[in-house]
Amino acid sequence: MSAVLAARLVTALLAAGLVTAVLAGCADDSETPLPAGNLRVATGLDGGVYRVYGRALAGILDRDLRPMRVTAVQTEGSIENLQLLDTHRADIAFSLADAALLAVAGKSRFSRPVKVAALARLYDDYLQIIVRKEDSKLRHIADLAGKTVSIGAKGSGTAVVARRILRLPTVGLRGRAPVRMRSLTLKASTGALIAGDIDAFVWSGGLPSEAIVDLQDKVDIRLLGLPEGTAKELDSELYTEAPIPEDIYGKEGAVNTVIASNLLVVRQDLPTEVAYRITRALFEHKRELVKQHPQATRLNLGSATRTYPLEPHPGARRWYREARR
Repeated sequence: MSAVLAARLVTALLAAGLVTAVLAGCADDSETPLPAGNLRVATGLDGGVYRVYGRALAGILDRDLRPMRVTAVQTEGSIENLQLLDTHRADIAFSLADAALLAVAGKSRFSRPVKVAALARLYDDYLQIIVRKEDSKLRHIADLAGKTVSIGAKGSGTAVVARRILRLPTVGLRGRAPVRMRSLTLKASTGALIAGDIDAFVWSGGLPSEAIVDLQDKVDIRLLGLPEGTAKELDSELYTEAPIPEDIYGKEGAVNTVIASNLLVVRQDLPTEVAYRITRALFEHKRELVKQHPQATRLNLGSATRTYPLEPHPGARRWYREARR
């Protein structure tokens, strides 16, 4: 080997050693690097909280999880979101707790148990039954006998709970003319109500829901309440009763309804580090999320881990342990 070649080799080895040392020093102070790849956040319908919240979260994660790229996917809601997770067409999803229970049990529209875990409980959905105010005879849910009602999109959690409620004996519909159920998206439901093609529609969402606020600009509306005890008759572990305040959509007075928790969910096989970083970003960027939708104010450490019927993902558990130190 010539003296010149030997000198070049020594220089190269020294340079490589220096770079390795620098990288090693950085690694001691930095986090485990994330792999390159794409993550998809299954959200919901236009006019609903999932869509707004999900797009905002996807934007935050797209910045925080580099080199991963994160995008929001529009869907019909909870059921479709869980199906997308099961078939690896989504990686993060919003879901109602009652829909998640069906998924893990492999019931209803799920042909097998879906292996999902929770990152956080986000906020609660209020079941809302909307009619035109001019229809003065429609004041109670029992008045929907023989009427045409949109129960929500086929892939939504709204449709799940709407069907269950309309079949309860306590709502007073049994033995009367059956409700004519239609499966319309939220946007289609509001349009059909304005046009008089339906008498009412059911929506499960946070308060206020953008689509219902927009609907008020086009037609006067009224909300129908549910009988006391509805939550217990449905499932007291999944639902609780609460009023929809009178100042949410006007001054018609508060009505009784049921609420169910909304969860941020992932597949159980999502890498622990990725789940950890998503959970951390959710809380670290809460202010940014609140600017996009007020329901983000509901996110807090006290309730975030109450994710029944799902177990928290190990990555989420790790973040909560650290956050409480």
